[in-house]
Amino acid sequence: MTGKARSTFIACLGMGFGLLLSGAAAAGPEAEALPWDEVRLFTEVLERVKANYVEPVDDRQLFAAALRGMLGGLDPYSQFLDAEDYAGLLISSSGHYSGVGLELSMRDGRVLVVSPIEGTPAARAGIRSGDLILGVDGLAVEPGNVQEAVARLRGAAGSRVQLKIARAGEPATLDFELVRSDVQLHSVRARLLEPGLGYLRISQFSESTAGELREALASLGNGAGTLHGLVLDLRNNPGGMLGAAVEVSDSFLDGGIIVTASGQGRDASFRHEASAGDLLAGAPIVVMVNEGSASAAEIVAGALRDNDRALLVGSRTFGKGSVQTLIRLSSGEAIKLTTSRYFRPSGASIHGAGIVPDVVLEDAGVPALAPLADPALERALQLLKQGLSPAVQPTLAGHDPSRR
Repeated sequence: MTGKARSTFIACLGMGFGLLLSGAAAAGPEAEALPWDEVRLFTEVLERVKANYVEPVDDRQLFAAALRGMLGGLDPYSQFLDAEDYAGLLISSSGHYSGVGLELSMRDGRVLVVSPIEGTPAARAGIRSGDLILGVDGLAVEPGNVQEAVARLRGAAGSRVQLKIARAGEPATLDFELVRSDVQLHSVRARLLEPGLGYLRISQFSESTAGELREALASLGNGAGTLHGLVLDLRNNPGGMLGAAVEVSDSFLDGGIIVTASGQGRDASFRHEASAGDLLAGAPIVVMVNEGSASAAEIVAGALRDNDRALLVGSRTFGKGSVQTLIRLSSGEAIKLTTSRYFRPSGASIHGAGIVPDVVLEDAGVPALAPLADPALERALQLLKQGLSPAVQPTLAGHDPSRR
């Protein structure tokens, strides 16, 4: 399976704007001649700014601003990265960095929280999916300083950072003081809900996720053939590596399309299909999603649903259906460029629309530390039991769920 998986990121695993990365992109279509009239216009504007702006402006500052505007004007996820930004991105995507643990995106010029990363300062403080970041350490987040403001979220472990947040339904802004910490991303957690019924939480998709998933299923007793059903919790999962999403999907499928993508670059169009071998041998799966389930999480949810392998429960997902490629430049800087749009096995794009679950819950909630404090999980468990085979149902019928 790993041979089929591309090492492409589908969402940022740390702090950034929906980081959907791969390695350096292959050369695309043959380059067209430069539009010289537009080049002359750009040069003229540059000269006028240098000569007439209220104060002197550094050339590199002007060019960096122009490049950021060029990439930022394409879509919310394409981005120019100077050397410092590029280094920070690599640290974030390595799964180990110091910061607050937020997955962010840009919408309508505003910084939106896609999801707090589980177990991080942001998650413990109660920051939620859908929150808008208005200020960082007293610096108002405005179109001209988004990069500077967001960069302030990262810093030395133990240092403090102040966030001003707007939240739907709250009449006033909210202030948070977070203590930065070492953010380590362990992507899979598992436990038994009842004998034979497992719970598996994937908080993001990284290089280790598929291996962690296999270990988690073994720990739940599947190696002995005793796992009769699974709740797969993808709530508040901001995404991660495309390859990991493909491997996780393939782990529960015996065949069928997982995801397809299209773009104009040489490697931008692709198709991933599942290979034989379902780790659960057809046992029922209920997948939990919410508005914080994005990108790679949506790939998995869409693949399992469209192949009639799982029931989706929760609320509409975030709706991020594009792939970004990280292209390093000769200067040591880089660009993060949207190179593909991906599609579910049904052919539907989730970009901007998300996925509406089969069973919509009024409050899909977020993964709770205490299982009895998670009504949505209780509902998912009920639905899982309904999907059990008649031969298995009597085995579990007498179990007291309060004895978990």
